[in-house]
Amino acid sequence: QVQLVESGGDWVQPGESLRLSCTISRSVTGVRAMNWYRQTPGKEREVVAQITPSGITNYADFVKGRFSISRNKAGTQVYLQMNSLTPEDTAVYYCNVKTAWGDVWGQGTQVTVSS
Repeated sequence: QVQLVESGGDWVQPGESLRLSCTISRSVTGVRAMNWYRQTPGKEREVVAQITPSGITNYADFVKGRFSISRNKAGTQVYLQMNSLTPEDTAVYYCNVKTAWGDVWGQGTQVTVSS
């Protein structure tokens, strides 16, 4: 069974940067996209960024120009570089892989942006 493990969450001050990593336990076939989502208490989980197997990226409007998603060639690591963080970016960030046979989720990593 494929497992996703996120890391890199931390407490930072506004304006600072963080890099989240997602380790995928093994190479997955039938991947349609790799995504980062985030969720705050009382709100629905929302997509932050997406990268397809061909390398096409998409971003939510609220992170465009600040966040960047990437992956390694083997498709076993997905990264989210987050710059110019604001308190509104505080959330649990989840790694997600969408495949032809369903979604796989990580357990999440907490990002807190506060002065």
